Amino acid sequence: MSSTNIRKTSIKTYHRFIDEAGDTTFYLKAKKNAIGTLGVSTVFMLGMVKISDPLDEVRLKITELQNSIANDPFYDVPSVAKKKLKCGYYLHATDDIPEIRKLFFDLINTINCSLEVVVGRKSIERFETKHKGKEEYFYADLLSHLLKNKLTKHDKLVLNISERGKSTKHTNLHLALEKAKQRFITKNDEIKIKTNVLFEVQSPTNEPLLNLADYLCWAVQRVFEKGEMRYYNLVRDKISLVIDLYDTEKYSTWGNYYDNKNNPLTIKNKISPQIH
Repeated sequence: MSSTNIRKTSIKTYHRFIDEAGDTTFYLKAKKNAIGTLGVSTVFMLGMVKISDPLDEVRLKITELQNSIANDPFYDVPSVAKKKLKCGYYLHATDDIPEIRKLFFDLINTINCSLEVVVGRKSIERFETKHKGKEEYFYADLLSHLLKNKLTKHDKLVLNISERGKSTKHTNLHLALEKAKQRFITKNDEIKIKTNVLFEVQSPTNEPLLNLADYLCWAVQRVFEKGEMRYYNLVRDKISLVIDLYDTEKYSTWGNYYDNKNNPLTIKNKISPQIH
């Protein structure tokens, strides 16, 4: 077998890496609406990354970058020092300084990968009715939409998911999977579901490939929260699909589906905070 063929067989195409951006906070004290207040996001999103390079090679690239940052005196800043002291430095877009973000975004552009994102606009009414006031049900709803079209292409699909409290307990993940199957069957009752979906809940401190998903999701979040385009534009070719799930005004034309070529995100996708 040639070295090229060996390399191809080492690419595990049935693995995906899932992380989130934003938060699932809906209330302040005394059940006051928190959405869009200081430190609380207007949207929550889940993103799934597919990596088409050998996973070990990509993992090594990210680990080497993390180690070089941790050992470089130039990056001796509080956000890095705190992680080094607690659990060892790892890349996390929300915490990292701009210089580090640029390093990792440049590295991401050397990796053959793509991101699909489901964006959930936060609404108190929807949260209380559709999701029964439970953050884990909100998470499961988004995850089901991320999975519903992934149930026929592979015999096995391993979902490596960033740990998130009750939301990533196996009962909630399997709830999301059942919802995904129901949604698929409703529209494709003649097509048989064949994919065996496995969940691997992991910490981003232990799985560097989740840090890749974190950064790409964060770039999309900046568009919806801030109308900030520069990070999205930097990695736009890697962001294959964004679904603004609850943008009901655009349902009839599929206008809530965005790709990186024909219908990319723009500054108009910024969500204005609700009036409290």
